[in-house]
Amino acid sequence: MDSAPTSPHVVTAEGDLDVGNLAPLEARLRAAIAASPAVILDVGAVTFADSSFLNLLLRTHQNADLRIVGLHPPLDRLFQLVGVDGVLNVFPTVDEARASSR
Repeated sequence: MDSAPTSPHVVTAEGDLDVGNLAPLEARLRAAIAASPAVILDVGAVTFADSSFLNLLLRTHQNADLRIVGLHPPLDRLFQLVGVDGVLNVFPTVDEARASSR
């Protein structure tokens, strides 16, 4: 039986994200990757993120078609300073991320 391509799963991140509280987000990302090779991560409600969050994003990017939406100050500045804005796929909206074929 042929199956239709699955659309990207959307995972929402929120609040402060650091080494002490990333496990639930990591679990949700892993579950999304298991269901679909493309994952949209909405970071619009993230208020703080540290290097462990960036590390999680890079690891996820290596294992899936990770598409990030909702980037806002200061996260966009962090992405620029570290240089991940040129590595990760960032989109302005969920709809644009869904429409992307990469």
